Amino acid sequence: MKNRNTLLIIVILLVSSNLFSQLPLTKDYKSPFVEVVKNIRESVVNIKVEGKEDVQQYQSPFSDDLFKHFFPESPDQPKSRPFTAMGSGFIFKQKGDEVFIITNNHVIEKGNENNITVTLADKAQYTAETVGLDSASDLAVIKIQVEKNEEIIIAPLGNSDEIEVGDWAIAIGNPFGQLGLERTVTVGVISAKGRSNLSFGIDSPIYQDYIQTDAAINPGNSGGPLVDIKGNVIGVNAAITTPSRGNVGIGFAIPIDLVKKVVSDLMLEGRVLRAFLGIRPQEIDFNHRKSLNLDKIAGVLVAQVLEDTPAEKAGLKHGDVIIEFNGEKVPNVSKFMITVANSEIGKKIPIKLIRNGKEKKIFVKLVERDGDTISETEDANNETAKSLGLEVESLTGEFAERHNIKDKNGVIITGIENAKIKSQLQVGDIILEINQQPIDNIDDYKKITKKLKEGVVLLYIKTTTGNYQFVTIDLE
Repeated sequence: MKNRNTLLIIVILLVSSNLFSQLPLTKDYKSPFVEVVKNIRESVVNIKVEGKEDVQQYQSPFSDDLFKHFFPESPDQPKSRPFTAMGSGFIFKQKGDEVFIITNNHVIEKGNENNITVTLADKAQYTAETVGLDSASDLAVIKIQVEKNEEIIIAPLGNSDEIEVGDWAIAIGNPFGQLGLERTVTVGVISAKGRSNLSFGIDSPIYQDYIQTDAAINPGNSGGPLVDIKGNVIGVNAAITTPSRGNVGIGFAIPIDLVKKVVSDLMLEGRVLRAFLGIRPQEIDFNHRKSLNLDKIAGVLVAQVLEDTPAEKAGLKHGDVIIEFNGEKVPNVSKFMITVANSEIGKKIPIKLIRNGKEKKIFVKLVERDGDTISETEDANNETAKSLGLEVESLTGEFAERHNIKDKNGVIITGIENAKIKSQLQVGDIILEINQQPIDNIDDYKKITKKLKEGVVLLYIKTTTGNYQFVTIDLE
């Protein structure tokens, strides 16, 4: 037994020795991570958002005058309360005295003019301005104005397509912001790639292709960089899965190749331009493979072709299996959604598909996705609309189903683009009336909002907490 234990120890030492011999140690035998993070750590910033948010008001079900006579109302409740959100970001571009920072949408989405503070590595503080937000990918760009000739460290952006599972991963950020642990460095590996269909609450991003890592990521790390062994940013730390609020070795970062496209659009347009095809795609499983006589499980199944869309005009049919899109192989629905969205609008794009067991090639000219089109990310019954600075969806859609919302009348808010009303409304609120006109479905919403002119709009909503209240929006 003693000899066996000795042998086990020797094997462990040999394995450990072999593992660490693969690390590029410096001449003075320091950890290689020292040089990797030395410069890029200085590009990481602390982001603090302060403001006030509305408190959901209690509404008594007994509102008639007789009841009020015997039971007077309680003193006024506070209508708002202060909030503080903390997160991270990193500098990726400088243009003159303007410095641009990448972070997560969820870090700054409640921010508005004069309440987003950025702290640099040298402790200098600046008030930031929002360049653009994208809730669909959970990304945002903000900017600060620095003194001329001020030295700014810019994080180099890498290529997330080149990473492999098992590669080193370094996370840098500001965990538990209130503790003052700025620019904390943690090390792990790439645990997996292409993670999707993850739920992080009621406003989970639509476009998901996450890098999974066991490098420690905690609250406050959101928006910070995930870095490779060469010191290049390969992802934006965004979320963790945990039974508590702390790290358990399962963190997720948005791959930098996806980030580049979103950020480029936000810088140029202030919003993200996405292409639209017009189908409802479905994952292919083993049973589909057998019934469709497919050689392997790959591609996406066309479950529905929507009317008057590029897909219908190009001749796509339900039951088709798309195996290549614009020359790229289609592994699953998540990758397909991102590929379609990132494709060039107005250009003819080749699609390779299988129909009735035979391979076929067609061409489609994509259009820009707007708020009134049904996205490839949604169920065919999942109608959406965009107006009033809001994104809304029917109560028969995927959002309502995913969050077990049983209401029959109204439309549900799935996104808020107007920063001025973020303190009044929340994702998940249900709009029941607009200017005292009932909203039973998405068609009612579209008809009424199209007729609205400048001025104050009165919404009657059911909040995420189940209360009912009126909210006003000023249309400028």
